[in-house]
Amino acid sequence: MAGGTGTRLYPASRADRPKQFLALGGSESLLARTVERVGFADEVYVSTTAEHADRVREAVPGAGVIVEPDAKDTGPALAYAAHRVREQRNGPAPETGEQGETTADRDGDCVVLCVPSDHVVGDGFAGAARTAARAAVETEGLVAFGVEPTRPATGYGYIEPGESRGEYAEIARFREKPDAETAERLVAAGCYWNAGLFAWTPEALLRAARDSPLAPLVEALDDGDPERGFRAVEPVSVDYAVMERTDDAYVVAADFEWDDVGSWDAIERVVETDADGNAVLGDALTIDAEETVVAGLDGAHVSAVGVEGLVVAAAGDRVVVVPKDDAQRVREVVAALREQGRF
Repeated sequence: MAGGTGTRLYPASRADRPKQFLALGGSESLLARTVERVGFADEVYVSTTAEHADRVREAVPGAGVIVEPDAKDTGPALAYAAHRVREQRNGPAPETGEQGETTADRDGDCVVLCVPSDHVVGDGFAGAARTAARAAVETEGLVAFGVEPTRPATGYGYIEPGESRGEYAEIARFREKPDAETAERLVAAGCYWNAGLFAWTPEALLRAARDSPLAPLVEALDDGDPERGFRAVEPVSVDYAVMERTDDAYVVAADFEWDDVGSWDAIERVVETDADGNAVLGDALTIDAEETVVAGLDGAHVSAVGVEGLVVAAAGDRVVVVPKDDAQRVREVVAALREQGRF
């Protein structure tokens, strides 16, 4: 999944350069690292929008590309991808701009592993993915990955596990992004972070989507008119549209380090910090600073002096300064810039 923008990492992430194309502490882009991570799969496709499709092809030429008719969040994107994958495995490849078809056998069903392109993931992913694939086949349901929390984060949704079935468990309840007090209770109760990683057969997702706000899209896809289907639905996450509504949802414990690098405060978890707790990315330095994220990108240099608990990020001619605890509010900057036509 590579159709988003990553607005909370502005100004590094912009409309013409979403965060999945950034390296952010590594030598390769987040997208390239994601494709490498799923190299055990028989086939790899990147789902993205038309405006990013060419750049995806350049970044990961070995992957196929599924071009979404419109950017309407993960619900429509994943339903569309499931439908396309099913078509490609059961009939002639559709003429919708996809490329990179492999010589793998295209007959029969499969398990689709849905992986965001902007996460940082540690060792052990392949094993958990195979467990999730087995669960998807055994249950004929929808499988989510649950990450054991390392802190009471308010920026993630949570999964409350239900009855155990050995390698996986039923999902008792999904929890929306909580306030700090609720997050502490959820962590103490043994809930997982919802990592936004999923596994299912195409038929399982489409069956659930037919009884959801995505129903008009699935009907239009069956009729061969994806543009009509995307016009008929509102932007909606797959969590809200499908996962929270189905009775066939399951969770696999994610036995690997994980971070979605969703905002600037996450940088201190993916790059090495100095003795004063500062995380420095790109061309930047700190003097008498503590617990501060400093980033200088795209030719910008940043110096942070005598400050504590800030994010100071510059990319090109754009600069953002925000208290680290309020890093999520960068999206408000982006909203204002979009209204002005300057994002």
